[in-house]
Amino acid sequence: MATNLPMTPQMEQIHGEINDNFRALSNGFQRLDKIKDSNRQSKQLEELTGRMRECKRLIKEFESEIKDEGTRNPPEVTKQLNDEKQSMVKELNSYVALRKTYMSTNKRVELFDTGAGASEPMAEDNARMASAMSNQELVDAGMKTMDETDQAIERSKKVVQQTVEVGTQTAVTLKGQTEQMERIVNELDTIQFSIKKASQLVKEIGRQVATDKCIMLFLFLIVCGVIAIIIVKIVNPNNKDIRDIPGLAPPAPARRLLYLRDPKNP
Repeated sequence: MATNLPMTPQMEQIHGEINDNFRALSNGFQRLDKIKDSNRQSKQLEELTGRMRECKRLIKEFESEIKDEGTRNPPEVTKQLNDEKQSMVKELNSYVALRKTYMSTNKRVELFDTGAGASEPMAEDNARMASAMSNQELVDAGMKTMDETDQAIERSKKVVQQTVEVGTQTAVTLKGQTEQMERIVNELDTIQFSIKKASQLVKEIGRQVATDKCIMLFLFLIVCGVIAIIIVKIVNPNNKDIRDIPGLAPPAPARRLLYLRDPKNP
């Protein structure tokens, strides 16, 4: 890659990071040839895939910087920077194709295939088709594949975000229901306490009413007794077995009418 291009400090930093990732990819694929264990190969491929994703992100940032500086740079400088970007995309696509070869060997599902669950023969056909394509076609195909991958990632992010929102809403609903249940329990406790107090008050009133009824009954019996004694005394005043009622005057004895005789009429 060219290193003497006029770049801004930000573009130089991005360009350096891309080169570092490309060196790491080259060394990683060289070590991959020496790994015989399929599990270790799969782990190594996952790490290399992460590097390729990072390269793709950095290439997009590099392209954005080119567009931002397009009005300030001469046309020939912009063309050189775009050529450098195309060269980086082409190198990245070569690593993508190399990864497909290893994935086909390990019978793994290819992340950059045209659809989920694509068969290995299709991956091999794609590799052969890629070898027959021109550089620009390879660049366009690689960018399209990376765009599709980004779209799939964005869809996954949206699904995760929706799941989080539903979970949050469910948690809020459960919290509200829990608070409502607590209020209901408190109200039930208050009602139960009121019922107990009312029951005690009813019992006290019942005992008081029963006591008042007993007192009224005794008073009624006393009054009936007094009336009976009075009636007996009136009917039989000479009966000495019946005592006089205290505070009641005894009946007056029978009186005889006396009259004076006229001395002249003996």
